[in-house]
Amino acid sequence: MTDVVRMTGVSVRRGASLLLRDLDVVVSEGERWAVMGPNGAGKTTFMQLASGRMFPTTGDVELLGELMGTVDLAELKPRIGWASSAMLADIPAGESVLDVVMTGAWAVSGRWREEYDESDRARAQSLLATWGMAALEHRTFGTLSEGERKRVLIARALMSDPELVLLDEPGAGLDLGGREDLVERMNRLAVDPDAPTQVVVTHHVEEIPAGFTHLLLLSGGSVVARGPIADTMTDGNLTAAFGMTIGVRQEAGRWFARRTSSG
Repeated sequence: MTDVVRMTGVSVRRGASLLLRDLDVVVSEGERWAVMGPNGAGKTTFMQLASGRMFPTTGDVELLGELMGTVDLAELKPRIGWASSAMLADIPAGESVLDVVMTGAWAVSGRWREEYDESDRARAQSLLATWGMAALEHRTFGTLSEGERKRVLIARALMSDPELVLLDEPGAGLDLGGREDLVERMNRLAVDPDAPTQVVVTHHVEEIPAGFTHLLLLSGGSVVARGPIADTMTDGNLTAAFGMTIGVRQEAGRWFARRTSSG
């Protein structure tokens, strides 16, 4: 099985802060990983590394078989789909929803000199339909709700037919109905054998689609547990990561967690 992401001995330091410490993680082709941990655990830093948007202070990061620091990032980035609220400031509010998705083919924000043909337009429209946004393709991005923007960003992340898709807190800020609709659509993507390898950061186990295969638990910049989700999503591991006694259960493929005592 091909390694899509390989991090070996990775640490990231910013000033006096150590954001990640001696991280070893391998994400293989076809796997679906959830990344969890408390605030400040290192989740966002991990995703920045996995997307090629940050270099480690020490250690090696290999993405799609390419060692970071030895590859042209302009060529690598279109092979990695990326959706994060951090992108919102870079996307012109007046750009049409359809154009926001199409520019994902070049991993750029805003139409400029790129050329798109009818096949690009058709693919963008198909992705918008898949994510329930077909009726809004002519709306401007700045007029969308939080949930609508999240779906557009995911469609955009898939536009280039990437080999790796990274979704950073796709359910954040959504109401219950919006979250459940999003998780259902994400599960369809997760169980599609032709879909790319996927990594999703979430704060809540309830937002992990049923089709996900692996879990990475971080705390304080270090790995608490990693591996197949059925073995890693345990009371003990969640308790260690979040610093309180947590019970977790699975029902119909979905996970649910709650604090079980005051500790």
